[in-house]
Amino acid sequence: MKLLNQNLPHGANIDGDISLMLELPESDRFFKKKKKLLEDMCSRAKHASIHSSASPGELESSLLLMLQRARIINLDELELYFGGEDVMDMVGFNSPRNEMEALNSILTSIAKLDGEHCSTTTLEELRIAAVDLISELGKKCKEESKVVTRSSCEPEKCLQQWGEDQGVKSQLEISYFEGAGRGAVARQDMRIGDIALEIPLSIVISDDLVHEYDMYSILEKVEGMSAETMLLLWSMKEKHSPDSKFKLYFDTLPEVFNTGLSFGMEAIMALDGTLLLEEIVQAKEHLRAQYDELFPSLCNDHPDVFPLEHYRWEQFLWACELWYSNSMKIMFTDGKLRTCLIPIAGFLNHSTCPHIMHYGKVDSTTNSIKFPLSRSCNAGQQCFLGYGSFSSSHLLTFYGFLPQLDNYYDVIPLDIDVASNEDCADTDPTPDWTSHMVRGTWFSKNNGIFHYGLPPPLLDRMRRSRNPSLQSMALTPENLEIELEILGDLCSMFEEMRDGLGDPELDNRETTSWDVKLAVDFKDLQRRIFSSIVASCEAGCELVECETQRCTL
Repeated sequence: MKLLNQNLPHGANIDGDISLMLELPESDRFFKKKKKLLEDMCSRAKHASIHSSASPGELESSLLLMLQRARIINLDELELYFGGEDVMDMVGFNSPRNEMEALNSILTSIAKLDGEHCSTTTLEELRIAAVDLISELGKKCKEESKVVTRSSCEPEKCLQQWGEDQGVKSQLEISYFEGAGRGAVARQDMRIGDIALEIPLSIVISDDLVHEYDMYSILEKVEGMSAETMLLLWSMKEKHSPDSKFKLYFDTLPEVFNTGLSFGMEAIMALDGTLLLEEIVQAKEHLRAQYDELFPSLCNDHPDVFPLEHYRWEQFLWACELWYSNSMKIMFTDGKLRTCLIPIAGFLNHSTCPHIMHYGKVDSTTNSIKFPLSRSCNAGQQCFLGYGSFSSSHLLTFYGFLPQLDNYYDVIPLDIDVASNEDCADTDPTPDWTSHMVRGTWFSKNNGIFHYGLPPPLLDRMRRSRNPSLQSMALTPENLEIELEILGDLCSMFEEMRDGLGDPELDNRETTSWDVKLAVDFKDLQRRIFSSIVASCEAGCELVECETQRCTL
């Protein structure tokens, strides 16, 4: 692929070439790092050129080069952390999220030229090739979801009809799925860019709504009262109001949300040895402290507005779980980011490779929130939404499930006291990682010497803590000795963490309790991560020992 001068306008045609823009914004948090990676792959130009008479093979090569650039542009913090400094490790597949963003950015660039360029056939072939790659990704990341019933319950039917009466436009149908509860099925085949769901702002529950109620004048005077807490308290009372505009919505909500915040004592104890145990306990203690600050004083001072029967601890926890598991962050036209409940949209389930990725902004033209597809969804398929780049511990605690597919964001934070590389801070475009983490090494691309499938920033910091003057990773006896020390320390650390989870044979796997099952599944995931790191460290030690023997010959 010929790279054009970066000052050419988007869509410029030189000698039959089609110019496509894939720009790295200077506002990107990791601009310097990504710029360095792009320079390393000799892709400094913002524009890419494809000849209008390109052969299928040339188109394929051009698309690959564009995709490699787009992957780097769309890297997030975790992908940069685990990817390292070698550009060849970064231009390949990084995660379903990154691949979807990269391919959709190419489609966006093509769409900007559609109808403005004479070489429409070449553009269409390029678009089809990009769509095919997205389709292949969807097949590789397919989640099993068996429909049990379609809108068989009256509350869901009534809510859908109410939504349509209020102006909701939907290509989805609420259904029940085996092992997953409610979700949404596509009514017809939908392509990339199609709007699966459009919700008018008039039925979105946001902080503006609370201003219309008597409780607002009371709550605004409470020190430290946030808009989110006001909404939470509003929903506790509104749930019981027979005259509520949102009665049909509240009628579809479960009496119990079954998130990690509702874990019983047996499930909590089943998490022994995991960081999640402490996280859940601390989260519940925080919520309890928040509740005790508000009640029963609000009930005592304003019994008409805050009747005690609606504001007990169990109802407060229910409301917390409602907002944690169903709310969405939405950017309004005034530039303010608000936490909202969006009726009907809340039924969509999460996936690590979702159909819908971008939905957090009010369309000023239609005064609605639109949910466009980033990959196609055929009739009868479950349509998935991306909740965010969350770890399984977060999803379990606040949503009450574990992802079906491998989760690239399942990281384990490390409390390792290592010196930062301050001497290089002014010249090194690499982010100065102040915290470190690991994840399952099955995600890693490089298991060779000096890599071992482990995070490069972590290894680099551990090396520099032993040898601050380290300049290069040459195969010297001194460097290899340091490698063995690091791998040995990490291996011991994660063996201890794995052993701390206890004997898997002693876990209660015969239980019918939903929370204990989730706890045991999460513990198994942690064992798998720890075991992969131990195995990688052991394999790395063998590699280093072989190189050490060669050095002594």
